[in-house]
Amino acid sequence: MNYSISRGCWLAMLLLCAFVSPMAKRKVMADKALSTITYSAKHPLHKWDGVSHDVNCAIIYNDETKQPENIAASIKVASFDSDNNNRDSHAMEVLEGIKYPNVTFVSSDIKPGENGILTAKGTLTFHGVAKPATLTAMRKDAGGKMTLTGEFPVNMSDHNIERPSLMGLKTDDAMTLRFNIVFAL
Repeated sequence: MNYSISRGCWLAMLLLCAFVSPMAKRKVMADKALSTITYSAKHPLHKWDGVSHDVNCAIIYNDETKQPENIAASIKVASFDSDNNNRDSHAMEVLEGIKYPNVTFVSSDIKPGENGILTAKGTLTFHGVAKPATLTAMRKDAGGKMTLTGEFPVNMSDHNIERPSLMGLKTDDAMTLRFNIVFAL
């Protein structure tokens, strides 16, 4: 009796293996030690950058096509450092960082192009306002890692953010977000 049950189990496992293909898609998390998101802003009197090393980003990677199929990123507003504590505190106040703690991007479509270019359409949510966004990234593969780099503009007014001011002069409405995100494949 045990012999026929054992034989039946082996037969069932062989049939299952014959008809089920291996998983081609997997979730890959960004390497926080190597990844950054940077914003650049301008005021009539100066320019500055704020950098976050706390990049929470994941992709769904297809091992058969060797392409990312989806991406989701979330960065805490409080994680940006501009090398000026007063400016960073004021940014938290202006951006209402307690009420809207994260900036997120979630893709709905990623298309590979020529020369390592990827185009990701999705939704950027900033200051509680979700807007369609298209990001273009340069992909480089080396040493078992995939690095995605790129930049895109963000207007504060599009996200209902009142522009900060210094000495009666407001910052530019447009900021630039740059990303350098590294994934171990």
